[in-house]
Amino acid sequence: MSTSSATRWNGLVASVGGFTMAFTAPLWGIVGDRYGRKPMLLRSMIAASITIALMGFATAPWHIVVLRLVEGAFTGTVTAATALVATSAPKERLGYNLGLVQTAVFAGAAFGPALGGFGAARFGYRPIFYASAVLMMVASLVVIFAVQEIFERPDRSQQTDTTFRQNWSWLVTAVMISMLTTLFMVRFVSQGIRPVMPLFLQDLGSYSNDRAAEVSGWMFAVLGTTSAFSAIVLGKRGDRVGHRRILIGCVLGAGLLYVPMAFATHPWHMIVLQGLFGIAAGGMIPAANAIIANATPPQHRGFTFGITNTAGSAGSAFGPLLLSTLIAPTLGFSVAFLTVGLLMSLLGGCLWWTVARKLDQAGPSAVTEAGVV
Repeated sequence: MSTSSATRWNGLVASVGGFTMAFTAPLWGIVGDRYGRKPMLLRSMIAASITIALMGFATAPWHIVVLRLVEGAFTGTVTAATALVATSAPKERLGYNLGLVQTAVFAGAAFGPALGGFGAARFGYRPIFYASAVLMMVASLVVIFAVQEIFERPDRSQQTDTTFRQNWSWLVTAVMISMLTTLFMVRFVSQGIRPVMPLFLQDLGSYSNDRAAEVSGWMFAVLGTTSAFSAIVLGKRGDRVGHRRILIGCVLGAGLLYVPMAFATHPWHMIVLQGLFGIAAGGMIPAANAIIANATPPQHRGFTFGITNTAGSAGSAFGPLLLSTLIAPTLGFSVAFLTVGLLMSLLGGCLWWTVARKLDQAGPSAVTEAGVV
């Protein structure tokens, strides 16, 4: 298979799950608000373990594509965990606790690719799928026996048309729309560029396929490590100085760091730059999630994070299609990196204009009510 063809398949596999998840995430969120967020977390983890195990039996690229579609419809582990934490953590520690969730995600992203690349180079790809499925099932057992949720099922008989209209009002505020756009763009960029990274390293270092997989695994390990550290530190910092400041600074920093990646001439350049990018990446999602949680009625946070998952999943779907499937194979890797840098810089400017600047003009009380302090 040629590099161009492999790039397109990688982009397609990375994107298709986002399409189905974008449609199903709000539905799972509504179910979670009615029956509890812990059952939704278990549903997503068990579904993930089954679909990942089946990927180990794939014999053609389209098999993986189909399984990714199914996985997107029934999973959403990070979103379910975020909704559970957002409804359980005290407000004054919300950023810190959401940062812990994201730290766990980034830690998995740090060690997963490194171990996966190491194992794939020595044992092949199929055993990696089987091992991942087993680990996900073990994690499900941990949730069953170690996680407790205090959940009171809402009384639907007391809901009226008026309260229904009021429940929708917070979805169309400037803060919420800005945060949904942010999560879309963050996932658009991160998932859009990720499939081409191993191929870019392969070109830079003239590596074999196995060696490129191993080096890219270590690069993602560095990225995940710095992101995990940043998520918990900046999440706690956001509780003190305001999550909007953390978010805008991280978005602008991410945009600036992607520009020199277009001019990298050696794999270690990318490893260093991705490690620095991880510091910015670690602060973005916890800050955005904290702002969203503070601006959302507690009884509707499952549905809200389902909506945010839709925005993020849409970004995960369109990012690889544009960056990995279209721009990188036709215009080159450097153009893809420059596109990312431009998009993130524009996003940072838009956030400053729509969230920070306008809320500062509105006064401290409006900022506090919007939940972004």
